[in-house]
Amino acid sequence: MSKTHQDQLSRIKAEIADSFDEELEMQMEEDRLDDLVVEGMTEPAEQTLDRKIYFRELFRLQHELVRLQDWVQYKKLKVVVLFEGRDSAGKGGAIKRVTQRLNPRVCRTVALPAPTERERHQWYFQRYVPHLPTAGEIVLFDRSWYNRAGVERVMGFCTPDELEEFFRSVPEFERMLVRSGIVLIKYWFSITDEEQEFRFKMRIHDPLKQWKLSPMDMESRIHWEEYTKAKEEMLARTHTKEAPWWVVQAVDKKRARLNCIAHLLHQIPYEDVPKPEIQLPDRIRHADYIRAPVPPEMLVPERY
Repeated sequence: MSKTHQDQLSRIKAEIADSFDEELEMQMEEDRLDDLVVEGMTEPAEQTLDRKIYFRELFRLQHELVRLQDWVQYKKLKVVVLFEGRDSAGKGGAIKRVTQRLNPRVCRTVALPAPTERERHQWYFQRYVPHLPTAGEIVLFDRSWYNRAGVERVMGFCTPDELEEFFRSVPEFERMLVRSGIVLIKYWFSITDEEQEFRFKMRIHDPLKQWKLSPMDMESRIHWEEYTKAKEEMLARTHTKEAPWWVVQAVDKKRARLNCIAHLLHQIPYEDVPKPEIQLPDRIRHADYIRAPVPPEMLVPERY
């Protein structure tokens, strides 16, 4: 077997292992989390992030996210986080790790479909405004109004005049959000041409991930350079003091997740929230209560 094939096989194995890691993150028992969480790392990470270090840091950071969530509720903050980047750059995986242990009533994700005919004729930002947070909420946009500067521009879904109007309007729109009290944080997930090609090929051959592929994803491979030029102009024209861009190096998905979460935590100063001691009340029992049996035909078959 050639070195090229060996390297490719190693990457495939790592990708499969990462998929198992995602399942482990969801299934890990709470008592094991306590054993894995530590206050900090004493040794630098290796070139390839060790799984134990990854899990340890992920759980520690997720604990901090819960503290941040409590602070947002306590102080009635309004937080918006934009996740942008190329297709397969890892935005969804990072969002999943942010929301994994948070209250969905406090932290929610917005991933809008293609605009309807009615929405195409609205003020461009109008379809996004209803999803903005109220006091005590965090909203994560899995792609946002920056669709216009990316896919709409490259694929010809907007005119040059509409694009130019977007570039004129978006800095003012975001300044309005910030002046209204919204904490606005913008992330761009950056990957290489080679890494995107590899991730697309993995999705093609993985039946559990094929749903992630769309005709637009395939088109994005053809227009790699156009997307690069669009991204560069977008960052240059919409990076402002009030709403700066933050670029996440995302070729290594695990490092990208940890780096993004750690950075997010530093954007909003937070403290512990005073909470009353929680005590489980005694159950009230009545001598005449008899629990009715569940009819056998209603039971889910116990196959495992």
